[in-house]
Amino acid sequence: MQNLSNIAVFYLNGLNETRSHKYVFFTLTLLFYLLLIFFNLTLIATILLEKSLHEPMYIFICNLNVNILYGTAGFYPKLLADFLSDIHVISYTGCLTQTFVIYSFVFCEYTNLTVMAYDRYVAICKPLEYHAIMKPLTVVKFLLISWIFPLCDTLVLLSLTIRLPLCGSYIDKLYCENWAVVKLSCVDTTLNNLCGFIIMFKYIVHFIFILYSYILIIRACLKSREGRSKFMQTCLPHLITLINFTITTVFDVMFSRYGSRNTPQTLRNIMAVEFLVIPPLLNPLIYGLKLTQIRNRVMKLYKRKFDAHK
Repeated sequence: MQNLSNIAVFYLNGLNETRSHKYVFFTLTLLFYLLLIFFNLTLIATILLEKSLHEPMYIFICNLNVNILYGTAGFYPKLLADFLSDIHVISYTGCLTQTFVIYSFVFCEYTNLTVMAYDRYVAICKPLEYHAIMKPLTVVKFLLISWIFPLCDTLVLLSLTIRLPLCGSYIDKLYCENWAVVKLSCVDTTLNNLCGFIIMFKYIVHFIFILYSYILIIRACLKSREGRSKFMQTCLPHLITLINFTITTVFDVMFSRYGSRNTPQTLRNIMAVEFLVIPPLLNPLIYGLKLTQIRNRVMKLYKRKFDAHK
């Protein structure tokens, strides 16, 4: 097989079946992306502008939505450009950049959900110690951890991928991702696989920690009506977000590694982008509708703007 390790571009094959309706797909995707930006920015602005929401739980929710805007910015602009082009290519550097953004977005999401689970555990299981534990400096440390560790994990994965000589330039997806590039390698990729499984195991541990935290929270909440109400108001949205993001991410990971190439392209595309479509739109709706304080502040914010334009 010819060594193409000096290739300048990758060809993305995921949109090959959309050329006949590309303007329709472009319009729908653009509207969806604008809606996604609107909902997430609304939640971020509400939390930042309302001093009553400057509490750890809401700060972590704000961080979650900032991460959503960051992650989707690595996917949707390129997808929209591809809808308007007959040749779907991405440079080697662009491919690595897109991979970095999408992977760090996923890792940051899990790290932030872990921090949020710990925050809810302290608030419900150790309410008298909450303000002593969740001090402003602690919140800042958690925010830094939620970004620094995911970025480092992604850098480790990509540093192992960059060293690989490649024997192909065709990626059978809508976007660049690490495993798709690794599969193009001309040499043994055992080290890449091992590192990938180690990082995957790390985030499985995060998931187990979150579940264990919620088991303790549920046990504490069942003891009183007030506890059950508090769980429904503040913890249920986090749990829904976790389950939603986990299911969509697992679908993509499993399908990328073990999915059949005989599967229809449309189904492969749906499986590949679920975690970039469902959670980014659903999360702000869950928090905006379920958390009473956020919902009231959003309504107050828009009422204030409406009154100002009268």
